[in-house]
Amino acid sequence: MKKFFKWEKLSGRSISLTAAAILMLWIKTYITYKTSFDLDIENGMQELILFINPLCFLMLIFGIGLFLKDKRRPKFIIITAFLISVVLYGNVMYYREFTDFLTIALLFQASNLGDLGGSILSLLTPFDFLFFIDLPILIWLAKKKPSFVVNKSYTKTNRRVYFLLIIAIGFFNLGLAETERPQLLTRTFDREMLVKYIGTYNYHIYDIFLQSKSSAQRALADGSELTDIENYVRANHKEADSEMFGIAKDKNVILISLESMQNFVINNTMNGEEITPFLNQFIKESYYFDNFYHQTGQGKTSDSEFIVENSLYPLSRGAVFFTHATNEYTATPEILNGAGYETASLHANNKSFWNRDVMYDSIGYQTFYDIDSFDVNEENSVGWGLKDKDFFSQSIAHLKEMKATGNPFYAKFITLTNHHPFTLGEEDATIGKYDSNSKTLNNYFQTVRYMDEAVGDFINQLKEEGLYEDSIIIMYGDHYGISENHNAAMAQYLGKEEITAYDSTQLQRVPLIIHIPGHEGKTISDVSGQIDIKPTILHLLGIDTKDQIMFGSDLFSKDNTEFTVLRDGSFITKDYVYTNETLYNRVTGEIIEDQSVIEPYKEKAQLELGYSDKIIYGDLLRFIDSDQTNK
Repeated sequence: MKKFFKWEKLSGRSISLTAAAILMLWIKTYITYKTSFDLDIENGMQELILFINPLCFLMLIFGIGLFLKDKRRPKFIIITAFLISVVLYGNVMYYREFTDFLTIALLFQASNLGDLGGSILSLLTPFDFLFFIDLPILIWLAKKKPSFVVNKSYTKTNRRVYFLLIIAIGFFNLGLAETERPQLLTRTFDREMLVKYIGTYNYHIYDIFLQSKSSAQRALADGSELTDIENYVRANHKEADSEMFGIAKDKNVILISLESMQNFVINNTMNGEEITPFLNQFIKESYYFDNFYHQTGQGKTSDSEFIVENSLYPLSRGAVFFTHATNEYTATPEILNGAGYETASLHANNKSFWNRDVMYDSIGYQTFYDIDSFDVNEENSVGWGLKDKDFFSQSIAHLKEMKATGNPFYAKFITLTNHHPFTLGEEDATIGKYDSNSKTLNNYFQTVRYMDEAVGDFINQLKEEGLYEDSIIIMYGDHYGISENHNAAMAQYLGKEEITAYDSTQLQRVPLIIHIPGHEGKTISDVSGQIDIKPTILHLLGIDTKDQIMFGSDLFSKDNTEFTVLRDGSFITKDYVYTNETLYNRVTGEIIEDQSVIEPYKEKAQLELGYSDKIIYGDLLRFIDSDQTNK
């Protein structure tokens, strides 16, 4: 090493441009780990692993330059340093909003960036230029060529020693990681753990491997892979409640996706004012599920759509809407088409946004009322587009079009206004802002209140148009709105000293409200999730699901098991919350040391996630007889 880097005494010290680039990026990456990511370091060994894990990749990628001519090497070093810095900063930006890391599959969604302007700008900080501070230094070193920087040719021996050193560091890093976290590379869903132990850059290499592996699964798949899955699904099928089955037969179905709506705002106040006054009243005449969890991954709203329509889990990497939009599915719209329903999705955004135009064809929607079906202008838009009040008001005409066919309709509404960064004009704000260190949380309450008012107006319009009494209305939160990056502010609002892993899991609860005409209101506290909506809707409409492949259960079934799996492998039961390898009492939040009681649940959680992944990656539903899906 001394010979390679040419370390000498201070008077004659010299360093290669390659070594300078590696050193600066190494330090920058470690500082980023400590300041921009929350990686939960538990001991000195984990800290050592975190410190050394960028080195192997950096030495490897810059080591390519050792084979280049001396004149070309500086340019290669600068370009490489820039690209690595972009990758690092991209992860920082994504982590700020979603407390997660980028994946290759997620990059397929880059076409959405044009619509994310406001959200991205809200994540910028005045100090972000520091993520690229090493680049002008490298450029200066390459151009000015100060005496302490050398650019030399490397012999075969130099290169051999260099790459042997890389291999040694790599195995040392991986060995320490496996010691701290056995079977690390099998936990592909836990990106935070992978970054902590093998580093951001090595994680991305591993992610490329996973993406290649998943891409090959469809080509190699065959129908025999469905056998175990079908047997599992049939064994776990829950019979519908005889009193509820078919109770809404031939009724219209109005499904409302409440953007970023978390359950903690329901029946709660902020500065002494009700946050959701309409919904607080509406749930009194509806079935309200207060232990209902979103189960989305990186696809967020599109993931919630996928789960709700298919009763399958989303992928741990990327969004199914992008990665597997042309698969064969047996989604609710397709099933209802066969039952004589008019099916439509209403969303005042571009058809191609989140690849909905392709995915909606695959899951059977007959009509997509996109932005071209609405009058959208500067006056009625904010944040991500058409304000919710205008969206619902203009949608009444489309519902009347569907009603005019003489068939019942299934209409899904996707709201927009309550979306990060939760921007709302003063003229639309009917509640004050919260006062905390989080601008995001401060704004959140105003846009939640606005959405609540918009839904209230919509319900009144349904009544005026004679659509209310002939429809079941289902509202659900699509995913969280306030990420873990705002835990300090959330702790302040909830009156807690801190937000623990248990609290974070409980904050993944979103509201589910099912209104059935003529039924009295009832709060149901059974543990459930978005994956349960499809079988619930179909059973209410009198459609049997025993021959369908899905992992959810009818929420009204009397023999339903309280068990909900989140996409990161966490799960919730009647008695327990399991997350971050820690077991909690679900009611009290106390840590339970003996985890033997949940071993069957662990196995079940991994089995279901694995089976669902197999279905999606292998496009296995294409092997099912199409006649079977409409039984």
